[in-house]
Amino acid sequence: MADLQVEICGVKFKNPVIAASGTFGFGREYNLLYDISQLGGISTKGMTLEPRNGNPTPRIAEGKSVILNAVGLQNPGADYFIRNDLPFLKSKGLVVIANVAGKTLEDYGEICAKLDGLADMVELNISCPNVKAGGMAFGIRPESILKVTQISKKSLKRTPLIVKLSPNVESIAVNAQAAESGGADCVSLINTLTGMVIDIEKRKPLLANNTGGVSGAGIKPIAVRMVYEAAHAVKIPVIGMGGITCGKDVIEFMMAGASAVQVGTANFTDANAMPRIIAETGRWLDERKIASVKQIINTVTLN
Repeated sequence: MADLQVEICGVKFKNPVIAASGTFGFGREYNLLYDISQLGGISTKGMTLEPRNGNPTPRIAEGKSVILNAVGLQNPGADYFIRNDLPFLKSKGLVVIANVAGKTLEDYGEICAKLDGLADMVELNISCPNVKAGGMAFGIRPESILKVTQISKKSLKRTPLIVKLSPNVESIAVNAQAAESGGADCVSLINTLTGMVIDIEKRKPLLANNTGGVSGAGIKPIAVRMVYEAAHAVKIPVIGMGGITCGKDVIEFMMAGASAVQVGTANFTDANAMPRIIAETGRWLDERKIASVKQIINTVTLN
């Protein structure tokens, strides 16, 4: 059997398949279907300092090979997570990545300080409205990425920092470099693209928020390209995501330069997607007599 273990920023994963934030909650529901300890890790539902109710419904819409969501970071707040969900996840023996978000720079610093030394890693969701910057997301401009990374890293003395990058930008490579310059230990990408679906009978968007984040199999080629560009622009590790539905997709992202991957929307269409994807990844390596999944990282050769 091929060795599926990977190590990122000193954190050891039993395999490179991680549940993506916002698609797996805090793991409890999926653990009723299978033992989630077999996963490499989980990136939690995005957390804020205070509980949030999220956006009005409808918040989910379907497209062809994609879904759109505008959930609005509904979550119980960081303190609730620390008291109630973190002990459960720790008991499962998988890497716990706390995904966090904020309205201001100070929010990010405060929530990171709360989680320092508790979560195995912290992942910054920087595609949230920045109230002090006129509604612009932190993850759009490299200068704002630099600032939010710096203040978050300053609050993390013991826990590695992942910065999750938005694809709705001019240059993913430049933004990855901004995160690296700000002190990020790792970057993850891509977060959702921005899209719209229209009800042609009502002549109105299907989502109450009008637009939403696009995810699913249809975005994979875009995600692979951006992972390749980011991985070749920075020296820190990259975690890839965007449309992964099978083991061959994992291989593709890792060949593009990802050290691990996150699986999101596939969990909605196949509740057992991640155990299947882990098995398929191992089988692909075994069939080619590749001893370790680490051997395929960053091995693609351009034409």
